[in-house]
Amino acid sequence: MKLNELARDTAQQFNKTFGRPPRWLAAAPGRVNVIGEHIDYNDGFVLPMAIERYTVIAAAPATDQAKSIQLRSTAGNGAIRFDLSRPLKPAAKGTWTNYPVGVIAGFLARGVNPAGFDALIHSTVPVGGGVSSSAALEVATATLVEAITEHKLDPVDKALLCQKAEHEYAGMPCGIMDQFISVMAKQNHLLLLDCRSREPEFVPMTDASMAFLIVNTNVKHELTGGEYAKRRAQCEQAAKALGLASLRDANAGVLERARGKMEEVVFRRARHVISEIERTMHAAEGVRASNWPTVGQLMYASHNSLRDDYEVSCPELDAVVEIAEGIGPKGGISGCRMTGGGFGGCAVALVRADAVAAVSARIASDYERRTKIKPTLFVSRPAAGATLLQA
Repeated sequence: MKLNELARDTAQQFNKTFGRPPRWLAAAPGRVNVIGEHIDYNDGFVLPMAIERYTVIAAAPATDQAKSIQLRSTAGNGAIRFDLSRPLKPAAKGTWTNYPVGVIAGFLARGVNPAGFDALIHSTVPVGGGVSSSAALEVATATLVEAITEHKLDPVDKALLCQKAEHEYAGMPCGIMDQFISVMAKQNHLLLLDCRSREPEFVPMTDASMAFLIVNTNVKHELTGGEYAKRRAQCEQAAKALGLASLRDANAGVLERARGKMEEVVFRRARHVISEIERTMHAAEGVRASNWPTVGQLMYASHNSLRDDYEVSCPELDAVVEIAEGIGPKGGISGCRMTGGGFGGCAVALVRADAVAAVSARIASDYERRTKIKPTLFVSRPAAGATLLQA
């Protein structure tokens, strides 16, 4: 569904739910990380793009003049009403409302008060698929509050406010990539983000003959919260053993010479990070030059490193990548890898646009035969970032 159709649909549902039309419509995209996984919290380089899947929020001022905010979702997973005259607090971990409430709390902490409003949230970003449904919700909320209060944040500040909401309200110690790409994305561009300096560099993807196919395995192994934090701690251990602020400052030779100073598992985590930063830089050059064979090989190498050294893949993700390798360039696939935190979720494949239908059918059929699970597939070109559709 195109963004304007999704916005129209959300506005109609708001009218049906609240009995009046919305005054504001804000949207933010999910993202897929083309390469550079588990690198943002290591101060390295990542190469995400926004996808043509969005979270849209329709809202209108509260009718009762109260200082209360009501948030509803079309997914039917509960609603929340809270009073802005009382301190905001996170709900139980795993509650979806923590994401928007954390963002609103961030604005209040800056002295920016949106007053009372009713909002309806509608999203086509797959939840739990590793394509950043949480960042899309946070950034859409921030874009909405900017419109309501007429207080526009600097884009970097906006992304950091949303990241803080995820840390403090959702309890997820995420890096900065997801929020940055959802805020800043440009159509037909990937974003090479330096996670230390926070400097964004847009990498044009001018070759319209190529696109990215996102394959949702439709499995989510419930390990990511604790395992994510554990990987982050292991990277910090490795950096400390190397006497460095972060693994961004290391190289393969430095790591190899210090192998005896760390546990083998910590060494392997660091080896993934160091090699993945290098792959990401080469991949950005490859995209800029439309050198798709090179980009594809770097994607496969990334997956192997995530599977073996970082140990965040799973049999279902490995199956998708193996099927993609079997199809190969002759069948229209240049490369494929898991994307997102891991343990399930999505894989991303670099495909020829004219082969999308055939490739999708083959992956869906082979994956279901191997796993007995139906995958969900969709194709995307690099999309634009957060936008205000109606103010």
